[in-house]
Amino acid sequence: MTLPFKPTEISRRAFLAGLGGTGFLAASGLRASASGAPLLDLGALDAPLFASARREANGSYALAIVDDAGQLLARVGLPGRGHGMAVSPDRRRIMAFARRPGTFAVVIDPFETREPQVISSIKGRHFYGHGTFSPDGRLVYAPENDYEAVRGVVGIYDVSGREVRRIGEIDTHGVGPHDVMLIDGGRTMVVANGGIQTHPGRPREKLNIPTMQPSIVYLDMENGDLLARHELTHDLHQLSLRHMALDATGQVWVGGQFEGDLSLAPPLVARMTRDRAPILTELPGPLATGLQSYIGSVVANASGEVIATSAPRGNKVLFWKAATGELLATKDVPDGCGVAPIDQDSFLISDGTGALTYLEDVRLPADILSRANGVAWDNHMFQI
Repeated sequence: MTLPFKPTEISRRAFLAGLGGTGFLAASGLRASASGAPLLDLGALDAPLFASARREANGSYALAIVDDAGQLLARVGLPGRGHGMAVSPDRRRIMAFARRPGTFAVVIDPFETREPQVISSIKGRHFYGHGTFSPDGRLVYAPENDYEAVRGVVGIYDVSGREVRRIGEIDTHGVGPHDVMLIDGGRTMVVANGGIQTHPGRPREKLNIPTMQPSIVYLDMENGDLLARHELTHDLHQLSLRHMALDATGQVWVGGQFEGDLSLAPPLVARMTRDRAPILTELPGPLATGLQSYIGSVVANASGEVIATSAPRGNKVLFWKAATGELLATKDVPDGCGVAPIDQDSFLISDGTGALTYLEDVRLPADILSRANGVAWDNHMFQI
């Protein structure tokens, strides 16, 4: 197959040359490399890089780094199944989180010689699989479950020193906070409260489906005050609001996972602002039914003009015009969930069959770049 672009071929040769032709791909376990060298020689690479958690063919778990041709460049072992991650503003640091209700996070410096740091959630908390860095890169904000008090919090972690320190938390004014992001130059935090009560003593069990109240909240980062709270209408109170993206106009897009009667095929994607209530997108009946009421990832392209929402259970990725909410295109990707922007218009898509797919433009066919036998990419992919 001829790739739709050529720069990556050069970057891959430069990468291997920079390593002296050793063919080094990865550290095994939580080490930077056997020689103490950084995972990647940043100066030898001129292509976009991407990171995602995945399950290896032998059943172990890792964070993998690939280029825009789907070539595996490095991987770091994880203590268990990973989910999402926070990427620092300078793209040189990653904090990867365990899948809910996991209790570990791993701080990785792929371009430095520092060892990865494994941290654990404090007693009475577990992570929800996501986080975000502060604009200056000194802090990480991570949604957590205060499961005995049945409330959501965002843990605040100082990652500026030699050791990661948890220095506080912010109440999310809801239950089950899943995704989080900063807007307005870091002055405002947006949290997607999924609304589902869980407890690690009953793993993966959903304890409040009849009464769940998902919400999107806007918080003042100066004092933690609640600035705005958006909920859906009562008939959609079982639509767990999970993942978010910010478009070029300042709208927050959110994807949901419906916990009610799947035959109802409710709207799964909405957009909103702090001062404007959610506007739900609409889909033709057959397409809506085929998504199995589940959106896995929500991502904006580099310009913020196109929003991608993956539906892995329906084997689809949907693309929306951000300004109007118009459905632009759908692509068939078996178990496709992880999506990351490459440049102005293109996306990289990962799936549970081990494939990485390149989409140059939503109006064009997608191309499978690579497939790792026995590997299953997890739900999210991030550009680093």
